[in-house]
Amino acid sequence: MPFSSLGIDSFFNLFTRRQQQHWLWRWRRQQLQGRRRQQQQQQQAGSKVPPASASSTGGGAVPGQPPNKQHCAQVRSRRLMKELQDIRKLNDHFISVELVDDNLFEWNVKLLQVDKDSALWQDMKETSTDFILLNLNFPDNFPFSPPFMRVLSPRLENGYVLDGGAICMELLTPRGWSSAYTVEAVMRQFAASLVKGQGRICRKLGKTKKSFTRKEAEATFKSLVKTHEKYGWVTPPVSDG
Repeated sequence: MPFSSLGIDSFFNLFTRRQQQHWLWRWRRQQLQGRRRQQQQQQQAGSKVPPASASSTGGGAVPGQPPNKQHCAQVRSRRLMKELQDIRKLNDHFISVELVDDNLFEWNVKLLQVDKDSALWQDMKETSTDFILLNLNFPDNFPFSPPFMRVLSPRLENGYVLDGGAICMELLTPRGWSSAYTVEAVMRQFAASLVKGQGRICRKLGKTKKSFTRKEAEATFKSLVKTHEKYGWVTPPVSDG
């Protein structure tokens, strides 16, 4: 049974010691292959670079790059595994996580709660909407760069949710991001921003069934980041909510 069809508790129940060993074996094999490629690149570079040039550079710049990439991959995997464990321990049923196609680096996150005094919560009750579904893609250099986060469903209006499901939040940009932010913290900030921005579930005929697309979300997010970098961020500030 694929992990993506399971809840977070079931995922960890299936993630046995044997599977962990298999995961580590794959990881170590990839690292070994990376080191072999690095050695081959160094040998090829050594045959092309004159001895004087090689000694003057010390051979440190280019050979140092692959280990850094490997280190980032290790940090990303460990961080996301810890994030999954921490979310599993939440007692308030605030969010739940499913892996997309068993991919640790792409999550579908269900936001199960917003402010119960908000119009959005009332919309969710009236439309029998149990959750707001978001997609998170974690880049190679996560947690040093933010995930790309977008709304999948339902179709929302306002609440800093834009075309394609793109989200207007400073902390989701490279300039506003901090590696200290957790997925849980980001989701709580998003939930607060939805209410602050008077987000509502779209009920207009012809729009409710129109799906958000990733291409549209990426284009919208790129545009809004460019605009805010030029004019500054005024709503919502990172510390708000």
